[in-house]
Amino acid sequence: MLRTLLGALVALAVWPVYAGGTACPAFLDHELRKLHSSQSVNLCDVSAGKPMLVVNTASHCGYTGQFEGLQALHEKYRDSGLVVVGFASDDFRQEAATEEEAATVCYKNFGVTFTMIAPGPVTGDQANPVFQHISQQSQSPRWNFSKYVLDSNGQVVQAFPSQVKPSDPELIRAVESVL
Repeated sequence: MLRTLLGALVALAVWPVYAGGTACPAFLDHELRKLHSSQSVNLCDVSAGKPMLVVNTASHCGYTGQFEGLQALHEKYRDSGLVVVGFASDDFRQEAATEEEAATVCYKNFGVTFTMIAPGPVTGDQANPVFQHISQQSQSPRWNFSKYVLDSNGQVVQAFPSQVKPSDPELIRAVESVL
């Protein structure tokens, strides 16, 4: 009994409990500024205990049109619990010169309503905590629009390279497997 109690206390220390009594992995428990906004979001507040589709994005890339498909996935699966989060990044030198321009591409050109995070590194030692966690389980993005399906415990279930479209049947199967 003592071992069970100690295990529960350790779990609480590592995984804070959020709304609805859901434990949140430490890699999500960070304030991240939203794209072209002074507001920040703690991903624990929007995704604790939910499966996620995490994507590194860029505004001036041959794959930028995938925003449309990502938005479609968000709309189709959000009521089933899927959380789509885009991380703007200039790691591959194809992000817009300003956040205002990046926001225009996302919100006006493609109608994005899922959470978009302000530009920051997604590779290397300076990568944000989400991509550090992903890189420990999978591989770091090799280009823009790398996609990662995470289960409700924050474990990478499957990774998809840039050329795999959001409408690809294999990606959809991976998403549906975590719902």
